[in-house]
Amino acid sequence: MRLASTHATVQRIWTVHLRPQTGGPALACPRCTPGPVLPAASARSAALTHLARHARADALPGHLRTCQCRTRGCHWHPRHRGCAGPVLLALTCDRSGRAWRLADACAACAAAMSHTAVVPPTLLHTGRAQPTPATSRSARSTPPFGPAEQQRVREMLTYLATALPRFASPAARLLALQCALRADHHGQIRMPRGFLRGMRLHGRAELWLELEHAGWLHRPSRRCSPVQAQLLDTAVLHQAPGRTARIRAAHWALRPTPLTVSPALPSALRLAALVLAAHSTAGAGGGELETLTRQCGQPPQQLEDLLDQLVRARLVTAWHHHHDSDETRWKLPAHSPPGEDAAQEADA
Repeated sequence: MRLASTHATVQRIWTVHLRPQTGGPALACPRCTPGPVLPAASARSAALTHLARHARADALPGHLRTCQCRTRGCHWHPRHRGCAGPVLLALTCDRSGRAWRLADACAACAAAMSHTAVVPPTLLHTGRAQPTPATSRSARSTPPFGPAEQQRVREMLTYLATALPRFASPAARLLALQCALRADHHGQIRMPRGFLRGMRLHGRAELWLELEHAGWLHRPSRRCSPVQAQLLDTAVLHQAPGRTARIRAAHWALRPTPLTVSPALPSALRLAALVLAAHSTAGAGGGELETLTRQCGQPPQQLEDLLDQLVRARLVTAWHHHHDSDETRWKLPAHSPPGEDAAQEADA
């Protein structure tokens, strides 16, 4: 991380406000001319897209990026031990949902900010992934799922924690994750009904309506087979690497090693298990409580109940919340239990 330099510090802070107007909110950016009135359903997506456009246009090499929070006396968060870690892009939304800030911040500052999520670099990639020998191999030589797929899922969960409304249901978050990872470079999604049936999401029209109401996607027709939709969150369209690697990550999310769960489990429990798997390695894992609650879309008390259910289902051996660091740690069993047995334990 770069804390000081003999060169002038480059400011990498972008803010937008959604100001109420007659007919809908208007997007206001200090660096741009006033924008037109936006439909209420797509205002959130427009704000995130606008910030992403600024970040891509003002890209800097890593060694020139500095913690913008530190240069302002760390007023964006409660006091902590000081700046530490790499410089990341932190996306912050105020409680009203009308003001958004995207800024460079060190890992320590980003973790201390409330209502903040780290934006994965893959979401701001400006070009398409270049073909590599690995992508041209036949399916027979395709390597098994590993840390790369886990990382992509973790990054997308982090982004969706901010891009989706806080009240988004766990089932809608699971659906949004699959849509974001499986969309083509035009943002178009095709979900076979058999695939949705396997996820126990077939016939759940309310989930698509929930994502449409949030302004995150749009379905041109409700009678198509397979189910088709168009992503409205254009920030997702600039992901890297290519779609093949993202689909592998989507497959991993269905059976996230080492925490494979049964589709028969409730959506809230499946999402919690996926979040834990994305933050686990070598039979154990951990993460800050605020990060886990944002990604699971649950308050802390409900998350603790879900962790207890995962213990009863023998998917997690034990968990503990460290109040001094506000970090939650857990241990995983040596061998995952059969899916049906786990489902029965969770329902007990």
